[in-house]
Order: sequence, then structure tokens, then C-alpha cells
Amino acid sequence: MKEVRDWRSRCSRQLRVVDALVIIWAVAGAYVIRFGWASDPLETGQDGIYLWLSIALVVAWWTMLGAWNSRQSRLLGAGPDEYKRVAAASLWLFGLVAIVSYVLRLDTARGYVGVALPAGLFGLILARWLIRQHLNVNRQMGKSMSRLLLLGGPSAVAHLARSLGTAKHAGYLPVAVYTPNTSEIPSFEPESGLPVVGNLPDAPSIVEAIEACNADAVAVSAGVQLHPQTLRHLGWELAARNIGLIMAPALTDVAGPRIHTQQVAGLPLIHVTTPTLEGGQRVAKRLFDVLVTSVLVVLSLPLMAVVALLIKLDDGGPILFKQDRVGIGGAPFQMLKFRSMVVDAEGRLELLKDRSEGSGLLFKMKNDPRVTPVGRFIRKFSLDELPQLVNVVAGSMSLVGPRPPLPSEVEAYEQDVRRRLLVKPGLTGLWQVSGRSNLSWQDSVRLDLYYVENWSLAGDLLILIKTFRAVFKSAGAY
Repeated sequence: MKEVRDWRSRCSRQLRVVDALVIIWAVAGAYVIRFGWASDPLETGQDGIYLWLSIALVVAWWTMLGAWNSRQSRLLGAGPDEYKRVAAASLWLFGLVAIVSYVLRLDTARGYVGVALPAGLFGLILARWLIRQHLNVNRQMGKSMSRLLLLGGPSAVAHLARSLGTAKHAGYLPVAVYTPNTSEIPSFEPESGLPVVGNLPDAPSIVEAIEACNADAVAVSAGVQLHPQTLRHLGWELAARNIGLIMAPALTDVAGPRIHTQQVAGLPLIHVTTPTLEGGQRVAKRLFDVLVTSVLVVLSLPLMAVVALLIKLDDGGPILFKQDRVGIGGAPFQMLKFRSMVVDAEGRLELLKDRSEGSGLLFKMKNDPRVTPVGRFIRKFSLDELPQLVNVVAGSMSLVGPRPPLPSEVEAYEQDVRRRLLVKPGLTGLWQVSGRSNLSWQDSVRLDLYYVENWSLAGDLLILIKTFRAVFKSAGAY
């Protein structure tokens, strides 16, 4: 476990140094902007208060980041918790500064505080993001990872190993499997290929297996056949050896805001709230759609005019392509797009269906002969989808949501896939920022259902930001 300790201590040192440099930069910059280079710190303000305030602010800010556990290794590399803790520590600190200033009647310069807080917060989050990118590069190469022993039933550990294998940025590297109370012990777990290191249902045997495979954390998955007292003893043994214990319940595609824990008689009960998009939430989403879309329409009007002209000059056909799609609750609507194919594209579809490169119900061809030269260009950068802004304003679509399906697709839906119709289809969505046409049908459905189950306004905003990056990269667009 020396390598594990090395990367954790190295990251911790980096964060402490980077935090200190960013805070000093923000506070010193705020001081210079407010009072200028020529000012004497000992004579500025009330008896040189800003010199000592600056020093105290640097120390307190750096300390608060540590007190909020924003440098914990388990937070690094994935998830929003690291950023949330940085923001919370910073806002709490400046809130305390405001309260102290009010109580002691200190006339603190608003310009000084007004520059230091946003500059420091932006710098800290940017620095954390850059460190995260470097860490993720290492993790894609198998470095800076926590070695994980998977403990549980055969099918559960296989699913957990597969899930962790697709999310290397999280920093967990499964190295072995332990299946308590199973009758047979194969040398390797069939699906993941990980070695099986034991099946005895007692804490000493599990600890021995942990030491044998040099794991620094244990993930207890669903289906584990261990007595609660055994798990309790195992937790004590792991704590004594500074080995992490991770519980992985059989919950899939459930986002953090829907999960709440409650202690009852010493048991950590996990509550999963029901996803809803009603009342105030529906109004907030609609208001968000109208406001943002109105701005996008105004900004994109010149671009849409140019695209429309190019399409018209190309073959003289209609500029817009209207297609029947299925919206919220199964209601049909006409989706608008810039025409990117020849005029009789729909009539040629039957001749090409056997050449489809899409999976499931989706028809996709990388080199579709029906696509015009202009259409190939506007598809590459998703410019063909700009008229859908009109659908969003009209209310048949949302800015963010599941992919708008064809009626023929909906007719072939299985029961669980119909949950996609609980919300409005979107101009963009998780499918758009996760690969677009490169996605399999199963992945497309999974992402859409995840969105339906875990909708939030903050999530919509994040998807929109990622959409711009996906569009410029033009990955999976054809």
C-alpha cells in the first residue's frame, strides 16, 4: 500500500500548496486593486487594519478549506463534492467576516472583500479542476488509484467491477473478489476476470485476504452473506489498519440528491426520494427554457440565416425538414430541423435499412448517401438542430431532456423505456454530451432514464455547458 499512500500524500501536499498560492494571490490582488501599489500597508485604513486583516484572511481561508475536508483523497477526481466544500468553506468564512465587522462596527472596505471572495473562489475551483484533469490522466493509465477488494455475491461483485471499470476517473481499481458462503471457489471471477481470494464468512479470513492482495479499501456489495456482527467486527479491523470500508447497495442510476441517510437504532437507513417534475419544478424548468431559448434565438439568428441560404443555394429544395416525433405523455408534435438530406430522403430509407450501423431501434449510417454536402457540414456541428429552438419556445420540447423519439420507435418500446415520455424531449441531453450517434441503443435508453429519474435545474445547466464542448468536438455527429 506504499504506492497508494504516496499518491494520496502527494495530492494532499499539492492541494495545500496550491490553495495557499491561490488565496495569497486573491487577497494580495484585492488589496492592490482597492488601495493601489503606492499605499503603505501600515498606514492604510484604521491603524493598518488591512495588513493584519489580509494576513488573518489568508490563514483563516486556508484553514477553513482543511476544516471542511475539501482535501480528502476520496473526493478527488470525480463528483461535485470537492467543489461544493471549497465553495462552502469560502462563503462561510466571508460570512463570518461580515458578521464580525457588523458586531464590532468595523468599516471593512466592500471593494476589498468584493474582489477577494470571487477571485479566490474562482481561482480555487479552477486550480482544483486542473489538478483533477492531471489526476484523471494518471488514472486512465492505472496510476493514483485505490486498490479495492470486492466483497459480496458473485453477480453483485461482477456488476460492481464492470461499473468501476467504466469510471476510472473515480479512482477505484478492483484487484480481487471475496465471495462469503459460496460453495465453490473458482480461481477467477468469470465476468471480470478478477482473482477470487476466499469465501469464509469471518472477519479474520477477510482481513487476511485483504493483506494478501494488498488492498487499501473494501467494497461491500449487494448479496453479501455475512452476519451484521461480522461486518461490525470487520469494520473495526479495517479502521485499525487504516483501510477504507465502502458500502455499495443495489441501487443503480440514482443521483446523490435523491439519497438521504437516517440513523435508526444504530442502522444507517438509506431513503431514496421519488423523482417528480410537478408544480414549482415544472414552472421553473419552463421559465428556464423560455428565458435561455429567447437569448439563444436572438444570438443565433444571423447564423440560421446563413445556413438557410446555403441549403437553398445547394439544391433549391425546402430549407426546413419537419418530422413527426413523440413528446411528453406520448403527445405527437412536429420537430423542426434544417434539411440536411436530399428532398426524397424519407422515400429512400427503406432501401438503406439493412445497412444501418445503429443498434436497437435507431437507424444510423456514418456515410449516409442521402446527406447533402451542406448537410454533412451542419450535422457535424449540430447546426441542423437550431430550428428546434422554435419547438422549445412553443412548448413541445425542452432545452434539455431525452432524445425525441419517432412514433415507430415508441410503438416498439418496452414498458420501462416508456418512462422516457414522462418529461419533454430535449434539444440536448445526456445522450448528446455522452457520444451522440456513437452510443448503443441500450446506452441511449439508460442515459435518458437516468435523466428522467434525477432531473434538476443545476443538472440541466451543466448539460448545456457540456453540450457546447461536445458540439465543438463534433464527436459522434453524423
